[in-house]
Amino acid sequence: MKLNITIEGTSYIADLSSPIDLSIPMSGDSSNPIAWNLEKPKIDPVQMGEWVGKVSEGASVNFNTITFNPHAHGTHTECLGHISSEFISVNDILKKYFFSALVITVNPKQTGNDLIITKDCIEEQLKGTVPEALIIRTKPNERAKRSKNYNKSNWPYIQEKAALFIREIGVDHVLIDTPSVDKEEDDGKLLAHKAFWNYPDAPRIHSTITEMIYVPDQVKDGHYLLSLQMAPFHNDASPSRPVLYKLMESV
Repeated sequence: MKLNITIEGTSYIADLSSPIDLSIPMSGDSSNPIAWNLEKPKIDPVQMGEWVGKVSEGASVNFNTITFNPHAHGTHTECLGHISSEFISVNDILKKYFFSALVITVNPKQTGNDLIITKDCIEEQLKGTVPEALIIRTKPNERAKRSKNYNKSNWPYIQEKAALFIREIGVDHVLIDTPSVDKEEDDGKLLAHKAFWNYPDAPRIHSTITEMIYVPDQVKDGHYLLSLQMAPFHNDASPSRPVLYKLMESV
């Protein structure tokens, strides 16, 4: 199945038969990535007296309870409600699910003990284009990102100036392969979050940030169609599944 779309005046054909899933599936074991000093999520069968919700233990169905934190346990999409005093649900603000997207690969700049994604680095990769969604893959791109314990790792983060640039050129959605666009320990400043959402001056309530994705090496930098799928939780953030579709220029 194919879909005709236009991006910045150029016509493309999106191949919907070959989706590229950027999400990290959640599991209840050590293969699950974790961050923010939490332990792995729990996926356990319900127990009611002697009854255990597990077919292998005699039940007619598998009946699990899942305990997790969307920010710490895998790919998630968050909204302004993540940093605002008022409750804002990501399920309420995300009502469009397909976006023009640009994948870029960045080499964070070593500054002291930090690895910083700078404005210059992002601007160089964009080459003047302004996608609706910007997908940032950081180097090195080890597959271990899919199961990494990020606690106390001081992951790469987006410079405040870079987040401001992304906002000012009109990017509405940012996706990144780290647990946060901000530094792991920043004393609660959340400079990149606030710069991107323009909070509290003139909040961009329609914009989202998706974190803890994984972009395989075989996915080349360039333009794609993004389907941003999300579980319908009334919360500031929800587990999500960003899916890319390759584009071919229409002739």
